[in-house]
Amino acid sequence: MSSDEESKPAWYCLRSQTKREHIAAATLARLDEVEVFCPRIRYRKPTRRGVIWWVEPLFPGYLLARFEQTQSLRDVLHTQGVSGIVKFGSTIPALDAAFVESLREEFAAEADQAEMLTIERKLSPGDEVEMVDGAFKGLTGQILEVIPSKERVMVLLEFLGQERPIVVDPFSLVLREKDA
Repeated sequence: MSSDEESKPAWYCLRSQTKREHIAAATLARLDEVEVFCPRIRYRKPTRRGVIWWVEPLFPGYLLARFEQTQSLRDVLHTQGVSGIVKFGSTIPALDAAFVESLREEFAAEADQAEMLTIERKLSPGDEVEMVDGAFKGLTGQILEVIPSKERVMVLLEFLGQERPIVVDPFSLVLREKDA
């Protein structure tokens, strides 16, 4: 990269300390000459305590920042939470600005917050599923009804030669791949 290109603001990929992407992004955002984008996804995850909302970065261990390399690289690399910049040998590649903007637009259009996208699990009547947890693990069936008020799903399973409807937790199911 020429020194002229280094003096223009460009997007770069930064490495963050483990599980510190949000800290690095918040600290970098305080720098006047740096623009930060750290997209995160939010989804429901089953745990021993029940189903909870879970937030994690779209690119674990990385975040995107726009700055002038010659002017701000030192400040960026010494920011709390940042462990380095992605480079190949001694070359620090700039990201395509159109890629970053399209990603930002996608998040802005779909997200309830500018950098956080909520992913909802969509199960519908007629979907073919497989049980992955509990006494019926390994059995396959078809969703008869989604019961949102109880966060349950009614599934028609073939068990001991008979079809039986059972009500289960949707997190104990995975969608089966449809044969092409």
